[in-house]
Amino acid sequence: MAREALALLDPQPNLDYLDATTGGGGHSCLILNGNAPDGRLLAIDADADAIERARQQLSRYGQRAVLAHANFADAPAVARESGFDRFDGVLADLGLSSDQLADPNRGFAFASDGPLDMRFDLRQERTAADYVNDMREKDLADLIYRYGDERDSRRIARAICQARAKNPITRTGDLAAVVSGARRRRRRGIHPATRTFQALRIAVNRELENLERFLEGILGIGARGARIVVISFHSAEDRLVKLAFRSGQTEGRLTVRTPKPLRPQADELAANRRARSARLRCAVLK
Repeated sequence: MAREALALLDPQPNLDYLDATTGGGGHSCLILNGNAPDGRLLAIDADADAIERARQQLSRYGQRAVLAHANFADAPAVARESGFDRFDGVLADLGLSSDQLADPNRGFAFASDGPLDMRFDLRQERTAADYVNDMREKDLADLIYRYGDERDSRRIARAICQARAKNPITRTGDLAAVVSGARRRRRRGIHPATRTFQALRIAVNRELENLERFLEGILGIGARGARIVVISFHSAEDRLVKLAFRSGQTEGRLTVRTPKPLRPQADELAANRRARSARLRCAVLK
């Protein structure tokens, strides 16, 4: 939803912006084009590979682009360390990148076999394999249900525990096969392991906890009139953004620009089926 995000963010010449999840730098380039000639951008990402891709993309902007390998939950501290006092706009795109999905060694996808990892930041210790092989059956079922909205979570957790009792589950292909065999309900067009993989990724990277920290911290580093744009891909993420914006409006700290989230338009859905779950919300700081 780059088109809608940039329209709401509306980067202006010579102002400073934060791309809290730069990925490969696509959104960052659009922002830097808009805040030229002297506006700056702080581009953050927890994924070191993403930062390197973004560094190559943003090199043509020189010192206007500042990159940091960090979690967006730590945005206030990273901003201070990088020489930014306030931002005139903030963008956070919470989705997985196509680069992350395409690399089997990262363990995010079941389309090709790879190590069961799923860490955005490889400096973290616990991988998805640790969760799958170490958690109690009940806790694993609760995790899959909470973060994946998976109604077959108990059957899946039971099947995982039975499989790992024979051999540890360390490959994405092995986990996908176990989950596929355990599910009763099949949705057309969606792989049966989709929700379980999503749940594990959210847990491994503490995505909801980090989003809460980001939403709390960003209010302190946004300038008056700063626009905050968040694109989420999971109902729990969207709920956190909605509640944070609603609370901020009640407290008189911001104005919500999107009473209802924006959804992808038909042309984007035709080009990118993964965008179907995207929700975009925007607020303006007072």
